[in-house]
Amino acid sequence: MNLMLTCLAALAIGSTGTAPVNSAAPTFTLTDAKGAKVSLEDFRGKYVVLEWWNYQCPIVVKHYSSQNMQNLQRKLTGEGVVWLTICSSAPGKQGNVDGAKALEVMAGQKGAPTSILLDPTGEVGKKYDAKTTPHMFLVSPKGELLYDGAIDSIPSSNAADIPKAENYVLKAFEEAKGGKAVSNPKTRPYGCNVKY
Repeated sequence: MNLMLTCLAALAIGSTGTAPVNSAAPTFTLTDAKGAKVSLEDFRGKYVVLEWWNYQCPIVVKHYSSQNMQNLQRKLTGEGVVWLTICSSAPGKQGNVDGAKALEVMAGQKGAPTSILLDPTGEVGKKYDAKTTPHMFLVSPKGELLYDGAIDSIPSSNAADIPKAENYVLKAFEEAKGGKAVSNPKTRPYGCNVKY
């Protein structure tokens, strides 16, 4: 219960962001869970979703145990989107994983990201001012940050709220793909604080 309260306390935290939406997304190179180097620049020409992840956070558990996150991963990657799940939990902190553990957890959850990236120093998380898990970003094929914020419109730990919520990430992608400006490019992320 205390863990839930700690995580829900992050609901009130907004994100100032180090890169404003509609400007260049910060570039980075991280090692993925299989040991390969992955750079954001590798995916120029494609939409990229960045998902900040802590598998032990109750809000992340809500979105994975309900299959909400996996369904979104499959839908968007099925449309050619690159999905990068990033763990910025520091060694010794909640949610920290090595590559083998990350792959084991994601396989157990039947997750479908393109890659799981490890950011144990928090360097990339801090570049994006990632505040919570999850904290979601959408990058355009030109490398511009199109969306920064929550996965959806109902900041709760109750999985029953998911069908009633507007999925901000999906909406941002569909608007951008349709040639429209993202109508709600910045929202308040909710979840557990990133464990830097």
